[in-house]
Amino acid sequence: MALTFDPSTRNNYALALLRIGVGILFLIFGQYKVFGTAFTLHGGFQFWINKFLEGEAYPFMVPVLRGFVLPHATSIAFLVTYGEFAIGLALVLGILVRSASFCGLIFMLTLLFSSDYPGVGAAFWQYFGASLSHSVFALCFVAFLAGRSDSVWSVEALRKNRARSHADGN
Repeated sequence: MALTFDPSTRNNYALALLRIGVGILFLIFGQYKVFGTAFTLHGGFQFWINKFLEGEAYPFMVPVLRGFVLPHATSIAFLVTYGEFAIGLALVLGILVRSASFCGLIFMLTLLFSSDYPGVGAAFWQYFGASLSHSVFALCFVAFLAGRSDSVWSVEALRKNRARSHADGN
């Protein structure tokens, strides 16, 4: 498919490029956890949860982190590890993009509320500034949910193009 000046096509390519870029970042975030054990089995996950509990978590998340996440830390660490990797793989390949984006959005919101609390006396705008590391990714996932980022540069697009060429007799 050639690049055209059709705004719809350009938007699809731009969204696909963003999808692949975010996917690569998530593959990077997940791969060292998948292929190593420091995060899952040797306290890396617990280290971060305890760091969040030192004042970085929104107050309503503190009981969740203490009462549910820490007691199940190893299982949740594996869920985070393979979740990040699966989200990245799905986005790069362009398969199950909406499902991966929904999971990514939930993951980013969970991280945002677990680690980006600016403090009690913070000005309203500081809540947004403190959350940039997670809110930007959350907005990307919303765009992938709303858009057609899997229509180009994806396994799904390749499959559709092959089916179309077989139907045309090529």
